[in-house]
Parts: sequence; C-alpha cells; structure tokens
Amino acid sequence: EIRFSAVCFSHRTSRTHTRRNTSTLNNVMASASALAGAFTNLAVAAHRTANKTNVVAKKGSAAHAGVRSGKRNLTILNVATGASPEDPVTSGASEEDMTVADQQGGGKGYTNVDPTVRRIVPEARGRVVVKVVYVVLEAQYQSALSAAVNSLNTNNDKVCFEVSGYLLEELRDVKNLAMLKKDVEGANIFIGSLIFIEELAEKIVEVVTPFRDSLDACLIFPSMPAVMRLNKLGTFSMAQLGQSKSAIASFMKKKKESGGFEEGMLKLVRTLPKVLKYLPSDKAKDARNFMNSLQYWLGGSSDNLENFLLMISKAYVPALADMKMEIAEPVTFPDLGIWHPTAPTMYTDLKEYLNWYDTRKDMKFAKDAPVIGVVLQRSHLVTGDDGHYAGMVMELEARGAKVVPVFAGGLDFSVPVEQYFFDPITKNAYVDTVLSLTGFALVGGPARQDHPKAIDSLKKLNVPYMVTVPLSFQTTEEWQDSTLGLHPVQVALQVALPELDGGLEPIIFSGRDSKTGKSHTLQDRASQIAGRAIKWASLRKKKNVDKKLAITVFSFPPDKGNVGTAAYLNVFGSIFRVLQGLKKDGYDIGDCPENEGDLINSVLNDKEAKFASPDLNIEHRMDMKEYEKLCIYQESLHENWGPPPGNLNSDGKNLLVYGKKFGNIFIGVQPTFGYEGDPMRLLFSKSASPHHGFAAYYTYIEKVFGADAVLHFGTHGSLEFMPGKQV
Repeated sequence: EIRFSAVCFSHRTSRTHTRRNTSTLNNVMASASALAGAFTNLAVAAHRTANKTNVVAKKGSAAHAGVRSGKRNLTILNVATGASPEDPVTSGASEEDMTVADQQGGGKGYTNVDPTVRRIVPEARGRVVVKVVYVVLEAQYQSALSAAVNSLNTNNDKVCFEVSGYLLEELRDVKNLAMLKKDVEGANIFIGSLIFIEELAEKIVEVVTPFRDSLDACLIFPSMPAVMRLNKLGTFSMAQLGQSKSAIASFMKKKKESGGFEEGMLKLVRTLPKVLKYLPSDKAKDARNFMNSLQYWLGGSSDNLENFLLMISKAYVPALADMKMEIAEPVTFPDLGIWHPTAPTMYTDLKEYLNWYDTRKDMKFAKDAPVIGVVLQRSHLVTGDDGHYAGMVMELEARGAKVVPVFAGGLDFSVPVEQYFFDPITKNAYVDTVLSLTGFALVGGPARQDHPKAIDSLKKLNVPYMVTVPLSFQTTEEWQDSTLGLHPVQVALQVALPELDGGLEPIIFSGRDSKTGKSHTLQDRASQIAGRAIKWASLRKKKNVDKKLAITVFSFPPDKGNVGTAAYLNVFGSIFRVLQGLKKDGYDIGDCPENEGDLINSVLNDKEAKFASPDLNIEHRMDMKEYEKLCIYQESLHENWGPPPGNLNSDGKNLLVYGKKFGNIFIGVQPTFGYEGDPMRLLFSKSASPHHGFAAYYTYIEKVFGADAVLHFGTHGSLEFMPGKQV
C-alpha cells in the first residue's frame, strides 16, 4: 500500500486551506519530478555507477579502435586500410568523436546507418504540422513510433507529424550531430530515452539546452540526471532533480534501502496520475501529463504512442490548443510476467501459464523435456519488436525443450527469475537452464549493476546461466561487414558486465534491420545457442558416471619433445590428480593408471615424445568417409590445405587422433596449428584455417567420443588464431 501523507484534499475555500493546498501541490509536484527522475532505479544514485560503465566503455572503445589524435587535426583511422587522409575532422571535435571507422570509413565508426531512414515528412494538406525529434538508446521504438506517426498522418484531418529519429550511438558522427542540432532548432517536441552513455549524454545536453525554452515540450524518460533536467512540460520542470525532500522522495529512499525500489517506482507511476487528477491547477495538470506520457511510453504500442503524441501536442503546441481531439488513456501492460509468441495473453502467474502451456495442441513435449527459462526485455514486447524473441523460443521448442519466457518492466530481471523460475509446489528450480536474451547484467541493465544481488538470485536457482547478445547499436550488415565485430560500448555493457554475474556464452543471436530498426533472429546462431542451452540442461540432469570428459594437452613447439608440457605447470601431474578427484565424485575413469608415470607412458611411449611420432598412442583412425560425413565444414579447409587427409595427423589414408581413452575420459594431444614455421601468418592472416587433422581431432571429440565437456591443460587457445571477428 502506498500512502501519500503529504497530500490532503479539501473542499473548503478559506485562505488557510488554500495556502495548505498550494503547499500540498508543491509537494506533489516535487514528488512527481523526483519520481520521474528516479523511476527505474536510474536517477541520481545511478550517476556514479553509470560513470563506471562509461569508463569500461571508453576503454573498450579505445582498445578496439586504437584512436590516435593530435591537438588540432584529428584523422579518422580505418582498421582495414589505415589512415583516411581525405576525411580529416578539424572542427573542434572531441576525441570521443574520433571513434575509429571500420570498413565503411567516413567517420561513422561502428554505426553507419543514415538517420534519415527514420525521417517522416507528411503532406500538410492544410493541417497543423508538429515537428518531433527523438533520440533513443536502442531501435525497438523506431518501428512502433513510425507506425503511430504514419497512422496519424493518414487518418487525422487536423494535425500531422514530421518526425526525425536518432539512435544514441549515431551521434558520435559529427555530421549526424550537426543534423540533430538543426532538427532540434526547428522542433516543437523533443523526446529522449535511456541516455546513459556519458559522453553522448553531454552532447545531448549541449544540443538541446539552447533551444529548450523555445520547444513546446521536452520529454526525457529515464536517463542520466543531466539529461533528465531538460524535461519541460508547461510549468513542470526537473531542474532541481535530486534535491527534493518530498514524501515520495523519502519513500524512494526507504525503498532503495529495503530492496523494493523498482517495484515501488512502477506502482507509483501507475498511482500518481490518479492523485494529480484531483488537484485543480495547471501545475498538477502538467505533472499529470508527464506521468501519463511515461505510461504511454512504457506501454510502447503504436496505439499508445499515437495517443501520446496527440496528448502532448494538444496540451503544449499553441496551434492545437482549441482543437477537439479524442485521446484515449494509456493502455497498460504487466510490469512483470510471462510471454509466449503463441499465447493469447501475457501471464502474471506461473500456474496459469503452465495450464495453458501443457494443454497446447500445436506442440507435444516429452515428460522429461528440459525446461529453459528465457529472460526478455519488456520494451521489445510492448513495441512489437519481438521477432527475435519468437525465433529463439520456436528454435528451443523445435528441439524438444519447454520454455518459460519472462520479462520485467524495470531493469531488475532477478525479480521475474525468483518469481517464475521456481516450482510453485516444491520450491525447487523449475527450469534447467536460464537463457537471457537481453544481453544485459541481470540487475541494472546498462546503467546501474548490482552484481551481488544478481549472484544471490542465481545461486538460489543454481542452474547454468547463459547471456546472449542482440545487436543493439549496429545493424546486421554493419556487424557482418566489420572486421572487428561488436561495437565496443556493447562489448562493455553486454559481454564484460554480464560475466560478473556468472553469465556464459556471449554469442550474438539477433540482428537489426537497417530500414525498419526491427530485430530478427540470426538463424544459424539461434540454432547453436538453443543446442547449447539444451546441452547445459541435460548435463545438469546427467549422472556423473555417464558423463564423458575430454582432456586436451598441448605440444609446442611440435618437434621439440614438448607433448603435454607448459610453462611452470606439471601437466600430467595435474591431470592425474583431477582424475582421482573425478573418481571420488563418481565419474567412470576406467582402468586409469595408479600413478602419474604410468599415465604418461600410456599416452606417450616416450616422455620426450615428439608430435606425430610413433611414440604417441593413436586412439582413433578416421577414414575419409567418416570425416566427410561428420565434419560439416571440411570443404572450407580445402583452400588452404587441399583435399583430406593431407600430411598432418595422417597416415596417408586416415586422419589420426592421438591420445588414450580411460572409461568415459579421453586424454588427447591437440594437433599443431600447421603454421608454426610462419608465425606472422598464424597471427595476421584473415584466411588462415585449421588443417584437416586439427578439424578431425575436435570432430572426434564431439561426434565420435561424444564429450559432454572439454578441459584443456597447458594448452594455448586457438580461437584467436582463427578467422572471424573479436566478438
């Protein structure tokens, strides 16, 4: 229950009570301002943690880009071709503006989409034209906003809307920033949302501030405090954000301390407009309009956004003040719940969802089917940008897994995890794997992470936790054409930070259309992620005695008698101790030798064995028919190595897998990379690939031996030597 102790209602008209009501109104106004500024746990307190995130992002950007700058002339660098002398930037741009251009060049860094794809210019036909400019962190609102504007421009005979939209990362380009400034100068309404990257937030403030007073309305939804202070709706302002001592501000402080902050804020977003409705003054009306705007925006559907634009325009654009319009109240969606692409509704109770799910006629599941808990962003659902979510859910179900896809209205995803991922009867974990499709840390999203809280929730659940990555700041084509890959800010926010929660598998699973901004599943990646999520689930249920484990040792240099060696490590001594520990835990290690020396001799007949010599035990001979059937990418290796079997890990007829099997444990010797005599090619060749013997080794581990997991002892990773992107 939420009590507004500072709000009193009186029908008396005495001066005393008038003064009291004026004081009450000021309190509520301050409360509305404080509430809006803090509502998703992302206001003043978030500033410090946002700074930390920005430091990580800046370091990531610099590390990826290798920005070089002089005091006066700053030159865009192109990773693929070096400096681009024809595009110097000399107009006082900051170092942050000089994020390296990738293959596209032109000063646009990792984001090359022209913002004009979001521009909508209507035919006026005697109607009032309202000019709207918006800047958002991600593109999920683009499609819904465009649909809303196109509908209004087609069906409304009194008003039409000219719209210009920008994604935050596009403003690193000086041309886009100049275009934004020009658009804001002639705008009626400015809208910003989730502006949490500090150097870009500063640019927004710098661009909008000179025109704030001339704007009819300026609406900033949860963003950094400096940007939130730009808010202006009539008499409603947030210039004093963070300084309010109102009842609601006190309530928010208590909620922060008690841990129920976001839930309390979302309840207040629903409740405060109802209170303000009964306060008869322009100030209360403006505050209520802001809170209703927030509800329209959080609702996110094209219908909500249509009514949002109409409501703000009629209230604050002078030319529309006397026009009659039908404006519907915001349609609200659950702040917390369960969503499924084929379900008739969103569910707020796990039992109700399971009653629907288990009686579906379109899908049948095995009794012991794995259950995957999927974590989603609510904003993608309400705006209709859910194609990538639907694709992943269908991929999981096509492979025989059940799904429980949950969402949250704020940025604390631990709440739906704790509410929907536990069996309501046994109180044990109901899901076998958690798969987050948000890409963000479990608690706090892009601005304010609470890793201890996230870890506490995940420990209670105690199941594997995967965090995959949607392309938020790049289109599919931008990412595919890039030699570096994922945008460095996204690497910081959606690869590095989730790992602090214990997140696994940061694989990119979805792309973004360059024209509509809509998300779509990258099918080959969704398939791989679904397979791994189900593997994690089955491994959790599998008995130790049935689990298969491959242990890989290294040999470098390959002709120096270094099989199973590593700097400062006793490799076989370590393996022997691990095997003894596995035996105690119930793993099948077969007739494993009783001491370290015998273990070495069983794999290596000579302790100074050289790679590919008769001194290595051959565990498996893979003929060409088996290799070509099991290794689906083997034809791609022909360019560098010719047809199999080649002369590495080969007897001329078969590909040889060196090692020894003990029960359900395989100890293997990793093949050479094949480039040891040419280290520069190994490090820098874009076309380098593993040879057939290398491919056969890992094909054996996966398809023949059937390993559930692989442990590498003393080996150097090979991923960085393979073709592909950093992320």
